[in-house]
Amino acid sequence: MKKTLLTIIGLSMMFGLNAQEKILTMEEAVVGYHLYPRAKYIQWQGDKNQFTYLDREGLTGESADKGEKTVLLTVPELNKIIGADLKGFPNFSWLDGNTLVVARQGKIYHIDVEKKQLKQTFSFPKGAANQTYSKAGNMYAYTVDNNLYYMDERGNSYAVTSDENKNIVNGQVVSRNEFGITGGIFWSPDGKKLGFYRKDESEVTNFPLLDINSRTGDLKEIKYPMAGMKSELVTMGVYDIASGTTVFLDVNDFGREQYLTGVTWAPESDIVYIQVLNRGQDHMRLNKYDASTGKQIATLFEEKSDTYVEPQNGLVFMKNNPKQFLYETNNRDGYFNLYLYDVNGKLIKRLTDVDADVAYAGMDRAGKYVYYLSSEVSPVEKQLFRVDVKSGKKTRLTPEEGWHTITMSGDCSYFIDSYSSVKTPRNVDLATNSGKVVRRVQEVENPNKDYNWGEVTLGSIKADDGSDLYYRLIKPMNFDPNKKYPVIHYVYGGPHAQMVTNIWNANIRMWEMYMAQHGYVVFVIDNHGTPNRGKAFEDIIHRQCGQVEMKDQVKGIEWLKSFPWVDANRIGVHGWSYGGFMTISLITNYPDIYKVAVAGGPVIDWKWYEVMYGERYMDTPQENPEGYAKTSLIAKAKDLKGKLLICQGAVDPVVVWEQSLSFIRECIKNNVQVDYFPYPCAEHNVMGRDRIHLMQKVTNYFEDYLR
Repeated sequence: MKKTLLTIIGLSMMFGLNAQEKILTMEEAVVGYHLYPRAKYIQWQGDKNQFTYLDREGLTGESADKGEKTVLLTVPELNKIIGADLKGFPNFSWLDGNTLVVARQGKIYHIDVEKKQLKQTFSFPKGAANQTYSKAGNMYAYTVDNNLYYMDERGNSYAVTSDENKNIVNGQVVSRNEFGITGGIFWSPDGKKLGFYRKDESEVTNFPLLDINSRTGDLKEIKYPMAGMKSELVTMGVYDIASGTTVFLDVNDFGREQYLTGVTWAPESDIVYIQVLNRGQDHMRLNKYDASTGKQIATLFEEKSDTYVEPQNGLVFMKNNPKQFLYETNNRDGYFNLYLYDVNGKLIKRLTDVDADVAYAGMDRAGKYVYYLSSEVSPVEKQLFRVDVKSGKKTRLTPEEGWHTITMSGDCSYFIDSYSSVKTPRNVDLATNSGKVVRRVQEVENPNKDYNWGEVTLGSIKADDGSDLYYRLIKPMNFDPNKKYPVIHYVYGGPHAQMVTNIWNANIRMWEMYMAQHGYVVFVIDNHGTPNRGKAFEDIIHRQCGQVEMKDQVKGIEWLKSFPWVDANRIGVHGWSYGGFMTISLITNYPDIYKVAVAGGPVIDWKWYEVMYGERYMDTPQENPEGYAKTSLIAKAKDLKGKLLICQGAVDPVVVWEQSLSFIRECIKNNVQVDYFPYPCAEHNVMGRDRIHLMQKVTNYFEDYLR
């Protein structure tokens, strides 16, 4: 078979191979944030057509219309207003066109930037978290421990819940952040009612984590619902501010162990919409509930799938018509698209009619246009489009290739477009809602220009089914085609993570370039199961995690081995989390290819992983015993031939220690040698100084056994 290098962006990019001498230190490779193109953090000033950012002068506002710049607030002025001694400007947000919000030391300050005066201070008790503001009511809801409270505009706090049982948790994230859930507090638009999650973890098993910071050690138990076992029970409460009473919505579609997501208030504040998903995650109902009584009014429609239904976003009501809303799903036509419905559940139209995944980005106040980001130009790009709601005509608004991050103004008259590509470090443009660029706000220079850089290529090869698999390839520094080089194959491979995109340096991690500078070819490829490729491309992994993914990854390696400068006898693989699972899967299933592997925080057996994620892709162990047996790495321990190092955070609450320890025990049973390094006080991702040590450990392992 003819094997060719397929580039999708253009020619490979060479970055001054002989012009510079600097190479990365390990610290730079891990925490060298200055090596990535950094754009200004821009926010629109509330509903004004003026955007804000920090510069040397302080907080600066820039008029979209005229380009006039105004210093809104300096650090000394802020210190005087809030009685602080800050050396730099803290994180901030805007409530409206004149009210700046700053949080510090348990207090939230509302500041009038025109008068440079303090408008209001909200002082929260110790341990307060999840502060959520109601603009209509000028109140904050918050949690302390497992209970929910709110604070009125006078600073008085009131208890919404008073559960003494610590297994009952109110107002916090549920379902372990799956299904697009990022919070547990939902104010009604009029500020008179407060919706909140309530989860009962009484039947969820505890998992022990050992904290060694005390002399005798402390045992910390976390709630960890494993696949096929009892899960948390979630309900939705609605608290009435005036009466001080709570009703719980009558959500009884699929029994007690169901998922409640996409919580959306009607604009009139009288109805709550919820996407209710069964535990099997293959059947969803969009229901509407009376916020005063908690009674279900109707089921608007249902979604079913032979694999899984994965709701990720709530409803978006049309600004010109509160009786219509946008709904996003990939369970109709194979891709995430936006559908226009009325409040009785009647489908009006498929609004984004494209065979590509899209995501809502904004809507003008007249409801004439809906703006959305789409991968329809290329799966490795994000482009902004708008669609005329009435006619369905769509217009591409970002002509430059690459990955665009969009911030729409309050009325969608303008947008800020921050984008990069393989050949563009970072540009930030101000544009009108028709896509006309008004001016360049920032142009970021190549932050790597002083370094001796390896050649980075973004391209694609064909999978067995004919679909494109996108890769990035880094050649060693000062590459010599007459030499043979060892290979580092970096892998993740799991859902919701796209590793290869058309952004600066093809989205490399700096450690990859570090290894290229030390004489390695570095290769990364996205397999089936990864996002922005449609439902069928992702769903193929259902009930058999790792199997199709391995075939795609090996397809990439076999293609790479066709080049004469690749040493096929020196190929190593490294990955973390799902990538750790893939790493061990690859070295045990393909021992003739992979000689060395480093797996971090690996899933070893899916029956030890959490209910929400694990059962979506694998069903339960009871429903899919063959799939769990086939994908388990316990049985593969005996097949390990090469060198394997496993690294693990010892207090990892995501992939618990039981996973990797069980694999080690199986290696011992089979007299198979394996290396192991735990990080005593680290969680899943091993952060801070520990991470520098970790990546040096990974590097040393490849240097010792792959050279």
